[in-house]
Amino acid sequence: MRKFQKKQMLNIIANMHYIHQQCRDGLLQKEYAYIRTALCGCQQAALHLGESIEQTEGMAATSVKRIENYCEKLYQASMQLEDLTAKKVYKLLEESLIKVENEINRIAIRKEIVFLPYKASMWDCLESVYLAARKDKNCDAYVVPIPYYDRNADGSLGELHYEGEEYPADIEITYYEDYDLEERHPDAIYIHNPYDDRNYVTCVPEQYFCSHLRTCTEQLVYIPYFILDEIEPDDEARIASMKHFCFLPGTIFAHKVIVQSEKMRQIYINEYCKAAEENGLPREFIERKHLEEKILGIGSPKIDKVRNTGKEKLEIPEGWRKLIEKPDGTWKKIILYNTSVNALLDNDEKMLAKMRDVFEKFKAAQDEAVLLWRPHPLMDSTIRSLRQQLSEEYEKIVKEYREEGWGIYDDSADVDRAIILSDAYYGDRSSVIRLYQETGKPVMIQDVDTLGTDGLCLARDDQ
Repeated sequence: MRKFQKKQMLNIIANMHYIHQQCRDGLLQKEYAYIRTALCGCQQAALHLGESIEQTEGMAATSVKRIENYCEKLYQASMQLEDLTAKKVYKLLEESLIKVENEINRIAIRKEIVFLPYKASMWDCLESVYLAARKDKNCDAYVVPIPYYDRNADGSLGELHYEGEEYPADIEITYYEDYDLEERHPDAIYIHNPYDDRNYVTCVPEQYFCSHLRTCTEQLVYIPYFILDEIEPDDEARIASMKHFCFLPGTIFAHKVIVQSEKMRQIYINEYCKAAEENGLPREFIERKHLEEKILGIGSPKIDKVRNTGKEKLEIPEGWRKLIEKPDGTWKKIILYNTSVNALLDNDEKMLAKMRDVFEKFKAAQDEAVLLWRPHPLMDSTIRSLRQQLSEEYEKIVKEYREEGWGIYDDSADVDRAIILSDAYYGDRSSVIRLYQETGKPVMIQDVDTLGTDGLCLARDDQ
């Protein structure tokens, strides 16, 4: 039985105890019609309890037998009101109802936890939590990928996407239309999207906004889908570039927020307090003691995934293997080339020129190294929404790269595979770097203003 169901049942029983008291007092006044109506209400409530328990515990549950006995006592009392004293009626009903209450209290609690990712490529920030919940014999865990819209250039909602088919094969998926959050009222909901309607590129449907999800559970938990470079809590210059992450619908409405480290926790608390006061939030959202309990710096599941997965566990597409393996069976150096949304928005045409230059140089070096290009999952949507003038040229670059076939193009949802498989990172600054550093492998940041071979050094054996 679910915790909230048990709580509802005990609330119903508390009301029935109160009705017993009212009946006792009514009998002293010989209000027989009122009492029979009240006892009929108790019987209907008891039948509802019995049906609910049968659904979760089965007809053989002792509590169901106790409810049947209680209904018999109600019938007896109703038929003999004129012959029984108020004290006897009250004792008859109370003793029976207390036995029902005791049996309901003995029913074991099962937790229900639901995970609501929207981008399959961001699933790794929730995966280790889900796997732990799935192992708990007293917990039912559900993964319910939710749909999302692209934003049009004018800010309106565009195409609707659903990525439920893109998750790992061992993750059991529940279709979002088959899971009613309000009816099921899970004990906990885990999310990685904190934006609600504040994202300029995508937007989830309103029923999945954090403000509404909070009302559908006892515990809304937000885990960021990204990892940031570690920052000292007093480094104001670097904090200024990320503080907007600290005060979003996800951090405001979640009961718990899990961030990557204790230092990041202090930054979130400090910046949240400032923004909350500026925006006039109620005291319950601002009080520092509350925030220190709410925001936890216990690490990111993204790091768990990278640390716990070896190359031997990876499923490598046959097309990739053909590019990676040399004629003698040894492997070429694999360079993860990561291009970010921010770099494109900051540099426009210069970024496209840089990408063409990188491809030209790695194409020439394909005998010794293979480039694994992984653009940000929202790159296409961002360009269509915020940089329409670049859309045609970018699509041309992607098409040429894929058709020429000398490098790997990875638009899958699995960023961890690219991180684990590759020998070095080359590309833009992004949250992927912080994750990549956990592997101990080389990292080089590309300079969009420099055209040349800066990334090729990572592919050489003597580097």
